[in-house]
Amino acid sequence: MVRLFRLLGRLPLPLMQRVGALLGWLTWRVSGTYRRRFEEHASAAGFSPSEYRPARAAIGTMVAELPWLWLRPQGQGVLHLVKWDGAELFESALDAGKGVILALPHMGCWEMIGQSLAERYGPTRGPLVALYRPARKAWLAPLVASSRNRPGLQAVPTSVAGVRSLIRVLRGGGYTAILPDQVPPEGQGAWAPFFGRPAYTMTLLPRLAQQTGARVLLCWCERLPGSAGYVMHFEPLDAPELHDASATPEAATTLVNAGMERLIRRAPGQYLWSYARYKQPSREA
Repeated sequence: MVRLFRLLGRLPLPLMQRVGALLGWLTWRVSGTYRRRFEEHASAAGFSPSEYRPARAAIGTMVAELPWLWLRPQGQGVLHLVKWDGAELFESALDAGKGVILALPHMGCWEMIGQSLAERYGPTRGPLVALYRPARKAWLAPLVASSRNRPGLQAVPTSVAGVRSLIRVLRGGGYTAILPDQVPPEGQGAWAPFFGRPAYTMTLLPRLAQQTGARVLLCWCERLPGSAGYVMHFEPLDAPELHDASATPEAATTLVNAGMERLIRRAPGQYLWSYARYKQPSREA
């Protein structure tokens, strides 16, 4: 599998995206469980089939992009593929010196976010530091690890020590990225509405903001049609409660989820609707 990934990583990205779109549709056709969860989540969120239909292909495209993003030839950058919308907000937040937390949903090409930020800002602003949990499959672990630790990117473990590292980075004026629509283990979240349904939501993001005073920005990487590249979007998450230590976890996570909803409503065809967002949290540490 590793050799296959390395081979696929040398194929043109547009080709991989087209193949991925076909795989997305194939998965939709053959897996009833996948299809039911996908439709249930998207429909319950209030979207019509015409609005979420593109996500059937987008999920496959996202998977097919990974070999190129992780294992493309040395020296081949990504900035020529990326346009920027709101980068001045990110830069001004960094200039304030209090650190920046980027809140991004499972939407578009989130793997491109870290790599494009690392290439553009790593040399002058330091690395993007983010929590990282090793892949469960042994063959996949070294591939994922190599993608998380490259110039301008630094991974820290999903542990107490890793969170402390993030706090030091943010207090030093650095930046991190968090996917707050990922279900955390039991005891590390709060129940908050997400498209009108209770969803167990991580409290890590508001805790980091409260402890460090870091600015919080919403961010997502839009995948343009026809293999025309990507657009990195930034906008503020205007929620004073995120920095209010007296705010309840439920109040803070409700605001985070509202920000995620705002982004998803703009492009429901690029959201990962198959993710089990409403599942019960696990008891693993």
